[in-house]
Amino acid sequence: MTRIYLLLLMALPFVSAVPASALPRVERGNLIFDNIPEPAAGLSEKLDAYLNARQATPLGFSPKGQLLISTRFGDVDQLHLVERPAGERRQLTFLREPVTQAAFSPDPGRSAYVYLKDVGGNENAQLYYQRLGEPGAKLLTDGKSLNGGPVWSNTGREVAFFSTARDGVSYDIDIVDPEAGSLPRLAVTGDGAAWYPLDWSPDDRKLLVLKYLSISEAYLYVVDLSSGQKREVEPVPTKVGIAGAKFSRDGQGVYLISDLDSEFAQLRYVNLFTGDKTVISGRLSWDIEELAISRDGHYLAYISNEAGIDKLNVLDLRTHQDLIPPKLPAAGIIGSLSFDAAGNRLAFGFAAPNRPRDAYVLDIAANALEAWTHSEAGAVDLARFVTPRLTQFPTFDRTDGRQRQIPVYVYEPSAPGPHPVLITLHGGPESQFRPGFDPWLQYVVNELGLAVVAPNVRGSSGYGKSYLALDNGTLREDAVKDMGALLVWLGLQKAFDAKQVVVSGGSYGGYLTLATLVNFSERVRGGVDYSGIADFVSFLTNTAPYRQNQRRAEYGDERDPDMRAYLRRISPLTNAERISRPLLIVHGKNDPRVPLSEAEQIVYRVRSKGGEVWYLQASDEGHGFRKKQNRDAYYRTFAQFLMSLGK
Repeated sequence: MTRIYLLLLMALPFVSAVPASALPRVERGNLIFDNIPEPAAGLSEKLDAYLNARQATPLGFSPKGQLLISTRFGDVDQLHLVERPAGERRQLTFLREPVTQAAFSPDPGRSAYVYLKDVGGNENAQLYYQRLGEPGAKLLTDGKSLNGGPVWSNTGREVAFFSTARDGVSYDIDIVDPEAGSLPRLAVTGDGAAWYPLDWSPDDRKLLVLKYLSISEAYLYVVDLSSGQKREVEPVPTKVGIAGAKFSRDGQGVYLISDLDSEFAQLRYVNLFTGDKTVISGRLSWDIEELAISRDGHYLAYISNEAGIDKLNVLDLRTHQDLIPPKLPAAGIIGSLSFDAAGNRLAFGFAAPNRPRDAYVLDIAANALEAWTHSEAGAVDLARFVTPRLTQFPTFDRTDGRQRQIPVYVYEPSAPGPHPVLITLHGGPESQFRPGFDPWLQYVVNELGLAVVAPNVRGSSGYGKSYLALDNGTLREDAVKDMGALLVWLGLQKAFDAKQVVVSGGSYGGYLTLATLVNFSERVRGGVDYSGIADFVSFLTNTAPYRQNQRRAEYGDERDPDMRAYLRRISPLTNAERISRPLLIVHGKNDPRVPLSEAEQIVYRVRSKGGEVWYLQASDEGHGFRKKQNRDAYYRTFAQFLMSLGK
């Protein structure tokens, strides 16, 4: 047994939780508060000042050079049009559900765009076509299946997208002309897998498509739209992760992001005629996340994730020289790259711990950067917002002859410690905690006085594909051991009060939260599970059919008897009697990823064993709360829960 687990055995003496008298189940609109007390007086006013912040995401240019963005002025994000830097935001959509994905047709004669919208977070997004200035949008899809990933042809007449309409499982690729009045036509049959359209060839005769099986296995093809013939871009005998791709503007090759022969996802070029290959980002030992190419083929832009901080890279494809863009306002997160029609301007979103996400535009010729939106942060002082420090803690195993180190971000209050701690765990698990703009965490640090600790335990992305695979299948419990190591490390740091630790997480992070409570209840005061997995077998059985095979690649196939027995053994639901600390469960009723049954069964099981559970459910949400009034209620409940544990 390792030293870490000897230390855990010598932890604080076990103190059983004594559940308070059950409070009534209260329905308020679309929210159900089950055994949740009324918020403390004055809590909402201070918290609301943080939660009123808004952000903006650029979605691309119109043919006239206007910038399409998604931002919130009411309860949910909607589409807006911005004409110039810091210009007035003209609202385009006025819907009850959020709209965060859209794209303008490049045809200047149409002045039209497509957008995606689901209902109540069910993720069955439908594709709509809207002409500027016209009153209503046109539904292009069947009204019930999952649709997404719209990509306009170069002429702007047709749009390719993926859809599960045919069988409810496969991601087929369909093509539709929104003006023709005809139904979408099938371009690629999904054969039970997920297929995504990525780009049209310059002559619009071919599609670049991705067959995605998992984050570590994908296949890139060029599809001839007249014959239906597929040609794999870079066939190799090993599994390769592919994160994106675009045709070169001469149609001779493909730029792609792939981890072939590398620990990290690299930007590569493959000539489709000669087979010649070039690694463009080989100097970087970090993942490349996204790429964009100007329509004239002059510039290539891409984002590198360097220890959780993004860097914008711009390459002049004519001179083969790296350009040096202006310095961003702070270290932060970049995304949503897109060039304008002329290829002279590059739009992207940027956020930092003390800056809401906004739309920025880089004028490449002038090498000048301008903010096109200035999102309001609410009635708070951004100067007080804390930038986390990145550090590491040792875990139970070794690599390269040394104890393995787990990266962790730490937010600390300005007042002297030791501080109580809130651990926050990301979902995925193939994801990464990164220091973006998060008003809730800033409230926890500045107003509640807790330190926030955000580890990227094994299985997180951003640290190479070997690290990504360390929790796959029967290695799942090793991520839980990382949590035990984190608790030991916290106890050895003078800045933290190891007797006042709360663990929280969403989706897969919700599972890790429950697993931490199962294995280390004596080390924590309570837990918050947001849309988390309680039982792997029921999760894999009941998650949306189009997601099952992708999730089996990560967690294991529950249809195999041995794997089923393993998954059942390690599931928090099986071990619920070991959860001896108060628990807050939060879930959306329409969640297609982690079904509501995951929350219902862990609530029932823990309560039946005498445990204390607060339970918040939203009937108009899915995997995460996207509506402001629901999100605010969740954070108020979260804050109330934290304060109750401090009594």
